[in-house]
Amino acid sequence: MQFFSLNNKKKEHSDEELLSLLKNTGKAEYFQTLYERYIPLIYGLCLKYLQNPEKSQDAVIDIYENLSQRIQDYDIKIFKNWLYSVVKNHCFHILRENKKEIIVNFDSQLMESDDTLALFSESKDEEKENILNGCMEKLPEPQRVSIEKFFYEDKSYADIVDETGFNLKSVKSYIQNGKRNLKICIEKNLKE
Repeated sequence: MQFFSLNNKKKEHSDEELLSLLKNTGKAEYFQTLYERYIPLIYGLCLKYLQNPEKSQDAVIDIYENLSQRIQDYDIKIFKNWLYSVVKNHCFHILRENKKEIIVNFDSQLMESDDTLALFSESKDEEKENILNGCMEKLPEPQRVSIEKFFYEDKSYADIVDETGFNLKSVKSYIQNGKRNLKICIEKNLKE
């Protein structure tokens, strides 16, 4: 019969086994071993969203400290997937606190020079406002909701993702397509 030190045993265990040992024994070293396996993934994800090495390093530490105290409260099926969600949400929270938006690949000149944006400003032209409201009602619900939150409620992409459950790519698409549909609808109504 072979005897292994605790360190050797921890390296042999799967994620699920380490989670089970953590729940059964309450020993933090099992979580530490598990977390250390994913530090490169965690740091890379933080760097992707925060785009700052120092803030990303701080986030890796903050996430560890938060999770180490509460890990036993969660029912985790696949640790890697669960951790990915936790890290992403932590980064979104940091971005929200700093009132920064997630960088997107839209052509900013196209987005900002669009005449439709002027209609979202506090215009007092009642006819244009009525046309805008009518066109907003014609939009598919995901587009309408995304546009309302982005332009009227001044929400970031991350906020919209959190509040609606839409994924980030969908939110970007809903806003872009919604703006295009609004522009077409508004131009058609102004000509009539």
